[in-house]
Amino acid sequence: MFGTFISFMKRNLFFVLCLFYVSSAMGQADTSQQIIQGRVNSLEQQQKPYVILISADGFRYDYPEKHRAKNLLDRGSQGVRAEGMIPSYPSLTFPNHYTLVTGLYASHHGVVNNYFYDRKRNASYSMRDRKAILDGSWYGGTPLWVLAEQQHMLTASYYWVASEADIQKTLPTYYYAFNDSVPIDRRIRQVVRWLELPAQKRPHLITFYISNADHEGHNYGPDAPQTAAAVHFIDSSIQRLTSAVAKTGLPVNYIFVADHGMTSIDVDHPLKMPAFDTAKFVIPRGAELVQLYAKNKNDISDTYNKIKAQENGFKVYLKGELPDYLHYGERDDILNRLGDILLIPTWPLTFTWGSSNKPNPGAHGYDPYVVKDMHAVFIAWGPAFKTRVQIPPFENVHVFPIVAKILGLSYNEKIDGDSRVANQILK
Repeated sequence: MFGTFISFMKRNLFFVLCLFYVSSAMGQADTSQQIIQGRVNSLEQQQKPYVILISADGFRYDYPEKHRAKNLLDRGSQGVRAEGMIPSYPSLTFPNHYTLVTGLYASHHGVVNNYFYDRKRNASYSMRDRKAILDGSWYGGTPLWVLAEQQHMLTASYYWVASEADIQKTLPTYYYAFNDSVPIDRRIRQVVRWLELPAQKRPHLITFYISNADHEGHNYGPDAPQTAAAVHFIDSSIQRLTSAVAKTGLPVNYIFVADHGMTSIDVDHPLKMPAFDTAKFVIPRGAELVQLYAKNKNDISDTYNKIKAQENGFKVYLKGELPDYLHYGERDDILNRLGDILLIPTWPLTFTWGSSNKPNPGAHGYDPYVVKDMHAVFIAWGPAFKTRVQIPPFENVHVFPIVAKILGLSYNEKIDGDSRVANQILK
């Protein structure tokens, strides 16, 4: 019995660590709704439609077919379905969730990785650091909820990267501290309650996040039955959400996306870090992308040459050498947050740290133009969308203009997305 328990713990180590992180980061696991008092929708905004922007973390573009997600397949065939959605590089969770709501590439909004260093601040950002996550000064661009609130349209968030941060001193009117243990039906009930509020207090933009597919994809790989079960759970959850919301009679539009896909990796041949003087660099955590920030610029050239001589299963780049199409090189690094030297493993390999570490069978973070498994899902339906429309893959920077157009939000800030996709899929 004890041996069986130990075996289970080993197989589920990633999930256990995630739960530990969530419980630790949340302290006493705050599950209460946060409400910014004194806000109301303007009379003009009360007449606008509604958008629920749903992210299923790690939900690959082909998961509906691969794992037979009947509800999502039906929604995709009746509404709008993209062959895939191309994440911003690197195809990681925090950069791409923030790209979806700002229309900016990661290098332009500043959340360049899940873990990164800022030279000007002499400080590091980590997806595990609550203080950094809540500090709005880390985030560039204008996320959709800030844009809407600035135009007197109320918003709500049942989780989204940066939705708890005071970006431009503005938070969603209704939001929750991230706590992945909250049951999905409780989250759905809250969405319905928001939409049942009086018109003055009712949010017109709601963000909604589900993590199951990413957890199981990492733990077992994208083809595993556990990942299929997570896809089925998400599929049924979306069905319950749409059925519950339909009872309000409101003109609600749904956009179902993911931050990135998931791929199977070579777990038997993990890459070890090349030999160099690590004391000369700040090195944030990384696996599919490792960034080296030089403490002294004079150490860059020699270290680069030393690592270059050890290239085997990975490529090493100076910041100025990355391909332009990634929008992740020196020219795009407007906040100076990219490493001086970048190590990028060749798929399906990944870096591990330590002598005995073995990677999880599923991963993401790779170049989405080289590894198609990085492509995310995009399905949309509702009164604002055309019906029975299938479109080719598009970059996720174009989601921001879609939502802004549905809600009638104006923006003058330069973004990387444009209205081409919106014009294809909206009535």
